[in-house]
Amino acid sequence: MMGRPAFVVVTVLSVSVMSFALGACSQSRSTSPYTASTEFARDPIKAQRLTLEAAAISDVDPAKAESLLREALTADLYHGPAHNNLGVLYLKQGKLYEAAGEFEWARKLLPGHPDPRLNMAITLERAGQIDEAIAGYHAALEVYPEHLPTVQALVRCQLRNNRTDAHTARHLEFIALRGDEQWREWANTQTLNK
Repeated sequence: MMGRPAFVVVTVLSVSVMSFALGACSQSRSTSPYTASTEFARDPIKAQRLTLEAAAISDVDPAKAESLLREALTADLYHGPAHNNLGVLYLKQGKLYEAAGEFEWARKLLPGHPDPRLNMAITLERAGQIDEAIAGYHAALEVYPEHLPTVQALVRCQLRNNRTDAHTARHLEFIALRGDEQWREWANTQTLNK
């Protein structure tokens, strides 16, 4: 499907890496609706399990998926995939402000992952903030230069809004080579119409 927000499914990180990442995140004050008692009360394994459960049912039961993701964030406020996936649910519901908030959390908690940046850019594009969306797509490509869903979303946005640049033709070629059949056909059609 073209332009679908990405659900992040991340395996449980090792305890030492998780401790480092979570320690850095706990320095700032939270304005989150989720309750997290103390650093020692957090349960990242439970958060991961609930996030995976939510991802498995998000298309068939979004209300249950949202409930599971809220529970995951109560277990561990700093679980980036849960924030990203909750943002995707909000985006599908048209709740752009709420989606943007969750993607911002996810971006901070998953600094090496393109999905929160891609999803934020999709949110900005849907809000009509095209320049910011294009900048967001570029930010996702800085994290992962050949992230196909981001390249596809960027080029689609550029063509829809007549904002092509020096890289658009190269990106179309990339999509024509690496995309699924629907995207390859689309890219080839766009290349022929230039």
